[in-house]
Amino acid sequence: MELKDIKAVYFIGAGGIGMSALVRYFIHSGLVVAGYDKTPSELTRRLEKEGALIHYEENIDEIPHLCKNPKHCLVVYTPAIPAEHKELQYFRDNGFEIQKRAQVLGTLTRQKKGLCVAGTHGKTTTSSMCAHIMHQSHLDCNAFLGGITKNYGTNYIVSDSNYVVIEADEFDRSFHWLSPWMTVITSTDPDHLDIYGTKEAYLESFRHYTELIQPGGALIIHRDLEMKEHLQEGVRRFDYALTEGDFHAENIKIENGEITFDFISPIENVRNVQLGQPIPINIENGIAAMAMAQLAGCTAEELRCGIKTYGGVDRRFDFKIKTPNLVFLSDYAHHPKEIYQSARSIRELYKDRHITAIFQPHLYTRTRDFYQDFADALSQLDEVILTEIYPAREQPIEGVTSKLIFDRLAPNVEKQLVNKDDVLQLVKSRSFDVLIVLGAGDLDNQVPQIARILNSKKK
Repeated sequence: MELKDIKAVYFIGAGGIGMSALVRYFIHSGLVVAGYDKTPSELTRRLEKEGALIHYEENIDEIPHLCKNPKHCLVVYTPAIPAEHKELQYFRDNGFEIQKRAQVLGTLTRQKKGLCVAGTHGKTTTSSMCAHIMHQSHLDCNAFLGGITKNYGTNYIVSDSNYVVIEADEFDRSFHWLSPWMTVITSTDPDHLDIYGTKEAYLESFRHYTELIQPGGALIIHRDLEMKEHLQEGVRRFDYALTEGDFHAENIKIENGEITFDFISPIENVRNVQLGQPIPINIENGIAAMAMAQLAGCTAEELRCGIKTYGGVDRRFDFKIKTPNLVFLSDYAHHPKEIYQSARSIRELYKDRHITAIFQPHLYTRTRDFYQDFADALSQLDEVILTEIYPAREQPIEGVTSKLIFDRLAPNVEKQLVNKDDVLQLVKSRSFDVLIVLGAGDLDNQVPQIARILNSKKK
């Protein structure tokens, strides 16, 4: 089915952060858009206000009439949806065109110049940085992102530009559907081993992804990665890192809550770049985003302005309270390397403060595979409060609990195991200096309440 033939689109898993950007794309395109999600959320409520027809009961009768015509309705689903889902089975049994979210994004990368960002971690921040630089430049862009940007209050940017910025997700090998014009690869630390099985298979998946870059395009790869790319003829290769590589930073200054640096590039250096979201890890993310935007044609002043005005992404080192006596933030970090970088950044910013993390591990398999790495990363902090594992799509694994991490934290780290439902009471009963909530599970739903409790104590 060609996109031009579609009159309705039905989403199974409409409320996912990645799926919701496509929901918005098709609403903007003037089509009938409907779908199912397991639970209502702030995001699904916003999608409904924007025109999507969403229901929360797995029920074929709830599917709108216009979405029951296989000639004109495209069905989009996420890999997290189980094969036995009643609505998905209905569409399969009745001959509908059914595509994964990544397949639809792949079609868009063949229609426009795709600026994609892949990697185990850093891809949401880097892609949203690049999207903001491009959107405020003379080039403009469309964007499908994996987080809600502070600049725009959405994960979707629409324009008439020929460029589209896409966060390329390696889960379930989804990024193999894409045809990037250019791509950044930020990191390849093994993850999703429930899907890939081995580190070697994970790295091979990224190698295959590099084969998909279009001739005339470019690969911008972090220079410390273990993977080996395989490029088509005519694809340019650049590397980057913090202080070395084709693209890197010099004269880095971190002081008074601000970060500035010089962007060094084989095209044109950009002096005195100021990070709008002054977090140490964002220096490298900014280098990668600026590199891709510069290769696309952004000017030095557009790069400088874009980075300075970048406001960040919800749940990515997201400050909720920032006062001299109390700091509270949340971060989506859920892989050991992400947590290591997050902990290192917060330690750099608050060298002499007492830092407490409340961490909700995400997935039994990830905890089983990396519990020692989680413990090592968290041991950079002064205190760690662990909740039970958030299962997402998984069933429990015998012997795999948060205690695997708990028992391996460094001896000097204060530590506590709590139930997620008891976190709010714990926050009420305690005082904190610097507090961060970590993880990709549902503990983040309590962040607004935690902020209210902490703010009430200041009065």
